[in-house]
Amino acid sequence: MIALLVAGPTAAYAAPGNDDFTVATVIGEIPYSTTVDTSGATSDPTDPTGCANNGSVWFRYTPTSNTRLRVDTFGSDYDTVLSAWSGEQGSLTQLGCNDDTNGTQSQISFTGTAGTTYYFMVGICCGDGSAGGGSLRFTIDEFQTAANDSFANALPVGALPYSNLQDLATATTEDGEPSSCFTAPHTVWYSYTPTTSGSVMASTNPTDPGIAIYTGSSLSSLSEVACRRQFTYSPVTFQVQAGTTYLFRVGANRASKVTFWLQYPPGPTVDFSFNERAPNSFDTVYFWASAKDPAGKEIDSYTWDFGDGTTSTTAYASHRFTSDGDYTVQLTARTVDGRAATASRVIAVRTHDVSIVRMTVPSTTRVGQTVGVTVNVQNTRYEETVEVRLHRSGPSGYQYLGEVTQLVPMKEQGKTTPFSFTYTVTPDDQAAERSPSWRWPSLSRTGTRSWQTTS
Repeated sequence: MIALLVAGPTAAYAAPGNDDFTVATVIGEIPYSTTVDTSGATSDPTDPTGCANNGSVWFRYTPTSNTRLRVDTFGSDYDTVLSAWSGEQGSLTQLGCNDDTNGTQSQISFTGTAGTTYYFMVGICCGDGSAGGGSLRFTIDEFQTAANDSFANALPVGALPYSNLQDLATATTEDGEPSSCFTAPHTVWYSYTPTTSGSVMASTNPTDPGIAIYTGSSLSSLSEVACRRQFTYSPVTFQVQAGTTYLFRVGANRASKVTFWLQYPPGPTVDFSFNERAPNSFDTVYFWASAKDPAGKEIDSYTWDFGDGTTSTTAYASHRFTSDGDYTVQLTARTVDGRAATASRVIAVRTHDVSIVRMTVPSTTRVGQTVGVTVNVQNTRYEETVEVRLHRSGPSGYQYLGEVTQLVPMKEQGKTTPFSFTYTVTPDDQAAERSPSWRWPSLSRTGTRSWQTTS
């Protein structure tokens, strides 16, 4: 007969001495720390579920006085899940469950009562019923909590702006603490009673903790005013009433140092752009508003003042300035809670009226003859530097022949400035002249802006 032996997942490892609840390692004094090889740890059918009992091992501790307990698995070489329990096997009450407070290691903090036995189960992330483990580092210690760890000891906020740094590693939650839009194992409390009504802004650094704001005189009577979930990153801006006390609960999953800020929110950041950088009195100028509130509120309204007595209330506006001048255009953006800011720019409107009024050319020419071409430019508004370009028009398009640049002063209507060119007539010109498609050279001129004219 041939027998086939199949080893189970723990056959190569011995189960640790504290593999089951009934043989939990008894902790006599704290601080306490130990390293256990849990590679052969199993999950007992009586282990509680819901907080990863894979490859579970157990510890127990009975404090002799009321104290704050902090338990962690920092230094372990595998992904641990840590839970705390009280009661009897088969009817345990969970006091805490944590995964990944510090990388893949766990931490739980709570208040221990003298004479009560607490049980700690360490499993492998994540699930129930399996075996295995690694090198477990288990530590338990007592610690002093943050001064504002509880609702009753909320830290008063004085004049704004206000900031305060707290180490959430020394913060816990208390029985009856509301969850609002987030739950967290590490929370601290602040209180603020404003002397004037208006908007205030609460934020943290780093930005991942949750912030909940309440009114009320006890944990059981709190009424939520506003709430920011963890990892939301934006500040919380809300309206306060003078004389009303507001309570702030700041919490995070990670035991890290957090700065809490309370301040008056700044105004929105406002800017705008427009399409015409050198508009004239015939142009329609298009404007685009750009506004954002660093306090996280929405922009409620826009108001344009174009500096010529006209206004607009749209985010994207258009306007025509009917006369030349320097106009201070202002955009005011207002948030939903009434904070406003203004951006302004000076727009120079100049209508340039440089024009070619006539071109003088010889009435007859012959091949080889050098002839003069005069372009007369008129300008009545502003002194301009003008460039006139002469082109030869032929069957295949325009051929560049030359250019003249000079200052054209303001002159009365009817007075012009001449631009003189010379040109030698070619056999091709003579051939083209006999064609119906012959045209005299085209002209282009540039100053502040560009034009092109064909004669």
